[in-house]
This record gives sequence, structure tokens and C-alpha cells, in this order.
Amino acid sequence: MAEVLLELNDSVAVITINDPDRRNALTIDLSQELADRVAQAEETANALIVTGAPPAFCAGADLTQLGESKDEGLRKIYKGFLAVANATIPTIAAVNGAAVGAGLNLALATDVRVAGPKARFDARFLQLGIHPGGGMTWMLQRITGPQTATAMTLFGQILDADEAVRTNLALTKAEDPLAVAKELARAAAEAPAELVRTIKATMRATDAMHDHAEAVETELRPQVASIDTPEFAARLASMKARISGR
Repeated sequence: MAEVLLELNDSVAVITINDPDRRNALTIDLSQELADRVAQAEETANALIVTGAPPAFCAGADLTQLGESKDEGLRKIYKGFLAVANATIPTIAAVNGAAVGAGLNLALATDVRVAGPKARFDARFLQLGIHPGGGMTWMLQRITGPQTATAMTLFGQILDADEAVRTNLALTKAEDPLAVAKELARAAAEAPAELVRTIKATMRATDAMHDHAEAVETELRPQVASIDTPEFAARLASMKARISGR
């Protein structure tokens, strides 16, 4: 049965698109389920990992069920990966296989991507005779730059794990991308929940800025607020104790 699984462990949520026979292609129902699982994860987790049931990460979208209103149907397909893009907690894609079309969008929607040895990043829209959607051109250019984005989108270049790392599409290559993603998520998982969310919100705000002074002011208020928390006091005391004990 096609479904989206959610596993919660030590403040890390793992969402798995589970329809391996169809290479985890996104239907409207699966996209809605993905959005629902993201909302659930945000309630209790400090970090979110998205992956697909082997052998693929996500082979794209099922565009045969858009219905009479193509506009409405496409927006429903977008809903799942846009929920990931708008998540208030940090997100990681454990790309264990092909990420094609809407599957590439899902990977791009995360903050960090870890590529497995079988990872393939494939825009595919042009080859199917369809215009890219869901903000793919914007996400891909911001992450990789215009040259790589053009090569992928207009010239059909498919990136393997090594090329993805070289072009900044992936942070790292790993034999077991899910295990590495879980290890990467540990720092956020162990941090105060509100601080994690505040830092992510600040990073989104400063990413759009072009002025250092504006960024300083944007960070100042939440930094002052964090200094006044019991969590900071406890961690500072623990650090001082460790230093004095050396």
C-alpha cells in the first residue's frame, strides 16, 4: 500500500515515502499525506529527515490524476514538498536513489542533502515536454548557481552523487545516507527546541539580506533572548565545570 511513514526517535523525525513499486512517485494523496506528516513532525521533533523506500528517493509526480483543473491539481502535487520547504525545523534529504522531477523538488526543498552511492538528481521536465513547476528553477539556481541549473534543466544533465557534491547540490556522499543524516541531525535534536526554530527563521531572514549591519540587528534580539534562558545558563555552567575539571 502506498503511504508516507513517520518515525520519531530522540527528537528526530524520519519521513519515508513508501511506494517502492512506483519508485515513490508523488500522487495527490501521497502529497497530502506528506504534508500531514511534516506537520506532525514539527509538533515534537527538532529535525526532520526525508527519504524514500528503496530503490528510489522519489521518481517524480503522477500527472495522470490532475483532474479537470490542471492548476488546482498541480498545486495539490506541490503541497507535500512545499510543506518540507516551509518547515520550521531543519530538514535533511537522505537521497538513496533517483530524485526525478517533483522528486528533485522534494530534495531541493530540504535544507541539506546527503547523497547515497545510487543517488541521481534529474530535472527531466524538458525531456517530458513539460515546463518545470513548484519553484524548481528558483530553488535549483539558488543552490547550484545558474550554470549547473541550466545544464540540468535545459541540457538534460543528470548529476550523480559525486557531481552533486561538487556542484553544492549535496553536502556529502555517504554509503548509508540515512545513517549519516541521522548523525547530522543529532546536534539540532539535542538543542533547545525553540532555539532551533528561531535560528532557522533567522537564517531565512538573513539569506535575503545584502547588508551586514542589517543582519547584525536581526540576530541581536533573539541572541539576547537566548542568553536569558535557563537552557543557556545550564549549558554554560556545564561547560565551565568541564573546563575547571581539566
